[in-house]
Amino acid sequence: MTKKDFLLQSIIQAYIRTDEPIGSTALKDMYNITYSPATIRGYFKKLGDEGYLAQEHISSGRTPTTEALKEYWERKLDFNLDFVDFNKIEYLASKLGLTVFVKQQLKDKLQRVLNIENLYMILEFENFSITIKFNSALYRFLDDMIGLEPSAIMKISKEVGATQLYEELANTLSNSAYEIINTKQFLRLAVDYDLDETIINSFLNGQILENISDGIYFEQLLPSGFIGINHSTKIGDTDINMFVVGHLSKDYEYFYKRIAA
Repeated sequence: MTKKDFLLQSIIQAYIRTDEPIGSTALKDMYNITYSPATIRGYFKKLGDEGYLAQEHISSGRTPTTEALKEYWERKLDFNLDFVDFNKIEYLASKLGLTVFVKQQLKDKLQRVLNIENLYMILEFENFSITIKFNSALYRFLDDMIGLEPSAIMKISKEVGATQLYEELANTLSNSAYEIINTKQFLRLAVDYDLDETIINSFLNGQILENISDGIYFEQLLPSGFIGINHSTKIGDTDINMFVVGHLSKDYEYFYKRIAA
């Protein structure tokens, strides 16, 4: 790691820890850095010129920019999260100011598709079934989906314009267990950034979790300066999707280390 990268990582970690601008002397003392304050300030200037650090006014410390924090979390976050502790999620979401959307995954696979006199089709999964109007092309198409899970079929049906199939599956999935931890934090974000009502509802009813894969999301779903992290994991024996939403300055490394069961 170069000096510049080391100092950038150090100031980001200091900012996440304190949520305040960091000066060269303070950073040196916090991490017992051997470089002089003047050397640190020189690197601060370079990092500022490159768009990684910001400074409100000439006498203030530096803060990492949105881009710097995004790159930091993209490198840092690990998606190997096999099991999580629900009680710890509740406690830490409140402590850190995060919202966590938790939805049970239906892992049932499509077993067969029944044609009822060319009027209806019944899609039989392992533990539930849905009925839609018959369509010969869709009936043949569904034969290739045997063995797929509901979320995968729903994604494909949306892509090919099979509206009724998509809506029936979406309704079934939305009725699976869903919980929002620290709702008020999300609603504060929605009001502060004037989110579209459709987007707000997709979070509140759980639909958002049916449209995303495991990974990190920024401006494509959330206002600038915020991050969403989606995981497929387990609470006990239950498969869940867990979508964590909060400001980029929150300590996600601390959060994930402590919720792992």
